[in-house]
Amino acid sequence: MLSFFKVYKKFAIVFAILSIIIIVIIYNTLNIYQPLPIYQPTMVSTELVDSTIQYQKKYHKIADFLLTNQNGKTITQANYKDKIYVADFFFTTCQTICPIMTDHMASIQKEIINDDEVLLLSHTVTPEIDTVAQLKRYAVEKGVIDRKWNLVTGNKEQIYNLARKSYLAVKDNPYTGKYDMIHTENFMLIDKKRQIRGFYDGTKPEDIDKLLKDIKHLKKEK
Repeated sequence: MLSFFKVYKKFAIVFAILSIIIIVIIYNTLNIYQPLPIYQPTMVSTELVDSTIQYQKKYHKIADFLLTNQNGKTITQANYKDKIYVADFFFTTCQTICPIMTDHMASIQKEIINDDEVLLLSHTVTPEIDTVAQLKRYAVEKGVIDRKWNLVTGNKEQIYNLARKSYLAVKDNPYTGKYDMIHTENFMLIDKKRQIRGFYDGTKPEDIDKLLKDIKHLKKEK
């Protein structure tokens, strides 16, 4: 019996080493980082995309913007230069999905509070109601930290165009006034090149968890 083990001892050692190497290779293959998709208008539901860009397959980016935040400060794309950010659309008088979305955005704020690479941006879809003063009251109530999160208002046409031509995030409302929108629960993850890298249901905790994980993945990209 002992001679049997002596004969096969080297074989057993080599087999064990090879098994470990194979297991490590399989593990690394299954866990290799896959870059997040870069969303184009053709990849998104047509009801969320302006008809003028529904067939665009590449080069989509968030357009320049000029808006006003809860402190009356002008906010442009320059404030988000070289930043990863999460964007959404809401309105302060909403009593349905907005409170849930805002609470979840606040939870994201808590997670990224010390991360200088990541910011938040919430656009009102009712700028005629959501004045600077109204946004400020809402910001204080919801615990918005100014250096991390801008609630913005501005020209309604511009917000409409941003929502449907840049962020691909709201439905058109042809039955009310011009540039009226039906906002969705979507949160959008935007990279440092102003590209959309993810859509998430802002009312679902599991989507918020995925969003936070995707932010970490996005930070690994060069």
